[in-house]
Amino acid sequence: MSIASNATRDNEEVALLIGGLAHTQWESYEIDSDLLTPADAWDVSIGFSAGVLPDSVTAGAPVQIKIGSDLVMTGRVDTLAQSVSKNAHDVRLCGRDSAAQLVDCSAPIFVRKMATLDEIVSSIVRPLGITNIRIDAKTSAVREKINIEPGDTAWDALKNAAEANGLWPWFDPDGTLVVGGPDYTKAPVAVLSLNFNGSNVESLSRTDNVADRFSEITVLGQTHATAQEGGKHNLKGVAKDSGITWPRPKIIVDHETDTPFLCEERARKLMGDSRLQGFTLTAKVFGHRIDAPGESGDGQLWMPGQRVRVVSDVLKIDGIFFLMGRKFCRSRSSGTTTELTLKEDGVWVIDAHPHKRKHRLGKNSLAGEVYDASNGATP
Repeated sequence: MSIASNATRDNEEVALLIGGLAHTQWESYEIDSDLLTPADAWDVSIGFSAGVLPDSVTAGAPVQIKIGSDLVMTGRVDTLAQSVSKNAHDVRLCGRDSAAQLVDCSAPIFVRKMATLDEIVSSIVRPLGITNIRIDAKTSAVREKINIEPGDTAWDALKNAAEANGLWPWFDPDGTLVVGGPDYTKAPVAVLSLNFNGSNVESLSRTDNVADRFSEITVLGQTHATAQEGGKHNLKGVAKDSGITWPRPKIIVDHETDTPFLCEERARKLMGDSRLQGFTLTAKVFGHRIDAPGESGDGQLWMPGQRVRVVSDVLKIDGIFFLMGRKFCRSRSSGTTTELTLKEDGVWVIDAHPHKRKHRLGKNSLAGEVYDASNGATP
């Protein structure tokens, strides 16, 4: 392990900043980030023949991870493991980003009436040390009442508050909590190709899975009687998947959908989730930065939320896809690489869905289409 200044780092050197020191020259590492995973994780290891770790390198220590001069992640060290033998001192450090605090800890117990999203989010995360917050939304609803119960994790409470406004939480590299959504208007940052006449990726794999896809999803809801009107028990919403051409119906009973509109939105969301799980592109590229002459790539790091065009004669694909996750890797066998997880563009869209009960369903999304070069479809 070495101590290096910013001036001496190359463009793709990974540095852990702990206690004012930059620790570099790792033998292996993985730095993972995924919009669907609550806490992004990292894992680094090194072996050196002499010396001891600085006192500042401890489990629980605050850490920033940089690649070259770019900040990648802010969090803490979860695990410090050391193995010492006669001729070697092996060190492994593992940790997660700032979301780990919310995933691991219980939410503060409180009741609020007529609260805005900003007030709800602040009440959940500020007692746990999260002070930098950004709400990326034009409008948000005022909740008539919110009740955080004992046993709810801070992440679940935050996720539910975000989903009630059609949003989703994640953390920026500098540790800022963002509550927002995907931006499908961004220009693609690169073109990845794997064709018979050449490629610019190390590998590309496509997975299509129909196990969790359905030709039709029906959501049944109900509303309780009030002083003004009686209860309704025949509420229904239906969503169809044109990609499933044989009968595969699914019926879901959701007591939180108490209007026909919410039934339709929930059906659409569940259908989108099934499409999200049903298609994945995985690409492995050399290095950690985008190198796409003639495109909008400018040497920036690969990051979730980017849009990428993928072209492959072999896999019969030519279209734009959404970068859901990426993993920076280094090993003796493979060198420095990045693994990209790509999903259908426009599939992951969060719909507003207030949570009224303790047992909740997952994320919201909108069905999309995959462009298949074999059938002449258009993206």
